[in-house]
Amino acid sequence: MNWFVEMFSYGFMQRALVAGVLISLTAALIGVPLVLRKNSMIGDGLSHTAFGAFAVATVLNFAPIWFAVPVVIAVSFLVLKLSGSKKVNGDAAIAVLSAASLAIGTMAISLTPGVNIDLNSYLFGSVLSIAWSDVWLSLGLAVVVVLLYVFSHNRIFAITFDEDFAKAIGVKTELYDAIFAVICSLVVVFGMRLLGALLISSLIIFPTLISMQLAKSFGRVVLMAVVVSVVNFIVGLVLSYLLSSPTGATVVMVNLVVFGVVVGAQRMLRR
Repeated sequence: MNWFVEMFSYGFMQRALVAGVLISLTAALIGVPLVLRKNSMIGDGLSHTAFGAFAVATVLNFAPIWFAVPVVIAVSFLVLKLSGSKKVNGDAAIAVLSAASLAIGTMAISLTPGVNIDLNSYLFGSVLSIAWSDVWLSLGLAVVVVLLYVFSHNRIFAITFDEDFAKAIGVKTELYDAIFAVICSLVVVFGMRLLGALLISSLIIFPTLISMQLAKSFGRVVLMAVVVSVVNFIVGLVLSYLLSSPTGATVVMVNLVVFGVVVGAQRMLRR
């Protein structure tokens, strides 16, 4: 217990724990409908966009998080619009925006003299970059998403499994698509400081994939995804401290191991 108490006696570890738990919870809640609707790659595309926005904001001496939020939200709406177009495939649009954003961010940093930026902290996250302002923003986002599920659970269920049926019964599917896009954008921007641009999308995808192996109903999948996401983050954070490894990469490895164990156990049980 001594090393455990010592680990969380540091302010940066306390902030990382609270912010990480809140981001993990929010990412799991928004990840379930995104994964089930086969839109999970939007998180990966938006994370790359956030990297480009953070880099440009740093070069221009703007507040990175407040510069990135409107940019990423605008891109998320652009992806939604392109996904509904018959001329451009949604996956292709995400791939193009991802590559373009990474290129813009890298070029902005490399071509600007006198700018000293640790690219690793942007790409893979850093617990040292978490401030209490990030914690409060994460708390506000988590409260909004939880309330959304409490008051709109049935609508989210209908949109997730049959959007045409949802429209037929009067659900404003375009509004919920916009809400999901905004929330996903905020999760990516707020969580990027902790896990980095290349790894934040794993919080959206892995918990849902794991919970789908363990639960069958929509409600149970949602609850299981939240538990898995939060527990895996805490384990990853502790291991990253003990091993002096990058937090984002360690959290992803924990999720990967758990996913492999669950899938392997499921196959053994079927046999």
